[in-house]
Amino acid sequence: MFYRHLTSHIEAVLFAWGEPLPLEKLAAILEIPPQQLKLLLGELKETMASSERGLTIVEVAGGYQICTKPELAEIIERLNDPHETKLSPAALETLAIVAFKQPITRQEIENIRGVKIDRVLNTLVERRLIKEQGRKDAVGRPILYGTTLEFLQCFGLKCLKDLPSISGIMPELQSE
Repeated sequence: MFYRHLTSHIEAVLFAWGEPLPLEKLAAILEIPPQQLKLLLGELKETMASSERGLTIVEVAGGYQICTKPELAEIIERLNDPHETKLSPAALETLAIVAFKQPITRQEIENIRGVKIDRVLNTLVERRLIKEQGRKDAVGRPILYGTTLEFLQCFGLKCLKDLPSISGIMPELQSE
């Protein structure tokens, strides 16, 4: 392939950026067509997967990012002795409702859960897993909430369409 000499450039840019980088932006930086870059990224990902390297390229949150391979998570955890920042069951349930029903208001979430969610909602906003996405055209103009790019990144999703199907599991969350 004509652009193969740019693989080291791709690695360097993705490493330096640290966040998911959209294909179009990376193509503009490297001054190559996006379709050629996509082929290069595929080849680079295969090369990294087949070798004894500790990094891989993942497509997540609408872009590409260099990450450590999942099988090395245990060794990486030793680096900082990270304190776990788990979400409570209530927060996970609320996050699932937002993910599947967005955009959604606080009142609509409370109607589904059957409990007040002020504290849980604040936690999810603070952790940047959800954000305000505008206001509903209704009495009081309540705030609409939806997921963020950090949500996609945290759960390893390329886009919201990658969420699993919930038909049969939680029919009350299915769209009307």
